Amino acid sequence: MNALVKQSMAGLRVLLILTVITGILYPASVWAVSRIPGLHDRAEAVNTTLVGVDRDGDQWFHTRPSAATLPASGASNKGEHNADYDQVILQRRTEIAAREGVRIDQVPEDAVTASASGLDPDISIAYADLQVKRVAKARGLSVEAVRQLVEKATHGRILGFLGEPHVNVTELNRLLSAH
Repeated sequence: MNALVKQSMAGLRVLLILTVITGILYPASVWAVSRIPGLHDRAEAVNTTLVGVDRDGDQWFHTRPSAATLPASGASNKGEHNADYDQVILQRRTEIAAREGVRIDQVPEDAVTASASGLDPDISIAYADLQVKRVAKARGLSVEAVRQLVEKATHGRILGFLGEPHVNVTELNRLLSAH
């Protein structure tokens, strides 16, 4: 019995120490470092283009769908062999095809599949191209003017060979706001 009490007390001490280190000291030190002059402006996630924000309305480009509910982020954990998932994909594909005025088979995959975090700001060039006519019409701009904005928000492969070229929707919608 005495050994059980000693082990329990040792476990509780370790729990308390780790709770103080990881729950108080580490977050406080990260916060303190973020307040160092010159770092503060970079530490805050204000005006970032790293987070996708989907805006309502035809005058905006839309991001990938999100399986998350605000304010949290996260995936749905539904796999490709899940019947519910198939229904969700078909519903999204139908809605996007109707919104963009195209056939269902013309809707790109990234338009109907959520990113892992639900906050991805990037879409494929194909999905951006699909939205150009709708946005141009809603904003009273020429299709060519909107395509030029898409081009400005288009980024190539990382290091020239990793990933696919993509369009940052947050950046693109900011460019639209300036027009």
